[in-house]
Amino acid sequence: MKCLTSHNWKLLCLAVVGCLSVGTVAEAQEQKIGYVNTDTILQQMPEYKGIDQKLRTLSQKWKKELEQMQNEIEQLKQDFSDREILFTEEVRNQRQQEIRRRIQERQQYREEKFGAEGEYFQQQKVLLEPIQRRVFRAINVVAERNGYDFVFDRAADTSMLYFRQEWNLNDEVLMELDINTGANQTSN
Repeated sequence: MKCLTSHNWKLLCLAVVGCLSVGTVAEAQEQKIGYVNTDTILQQMPEYKGIDQKLRTLSQKWKKELEQMQNEIEQLKQDFSDREILFTEEVRNQRQQEIRRRIQERQQYREEKFGAEGEYFQQQKVLLEPIQRRVFRAINVVAERNGYDFVFDRAADTSMLYFRQEWNLNDEVLMELDINTGANQTSN
């Protein structure tokens, strides 16, 4: 048996890599990929509409309270500006401190209600989690039943630059959830 030269060794390695990559390409071509838009699916669900309305009402209430707080701050600022020259240094400092305190209270309230760990997102999580679980279970059923290897979600910040409508699984997922879409109008 001959010893492999450096040149022959490189050719053998290239041949092996070539064979492996052909096998990988063949496997990749056999993979089945689909997509859904969970936002579209959720909007078709009757229980989501109620939850969405409840969250909107809550959000509007808190936004109105924030707006009222802002108006009070603006009024304090205007009053201070109008009378500043009449105030003693001590009163001026007290009024400025009061304005800063109110601004801080408003910021704290906004963070409590709408911050990353705020009440809005806590309520959203509690209310939406059960129906999101149902949607994801339905997606899994559809994907397994139809032999999909990957299913992507086009909702929110997911970028999909091109897609074939034939791989859209929204209608099948909605059927799995027993939701009648009428004329199968979900194209996202």
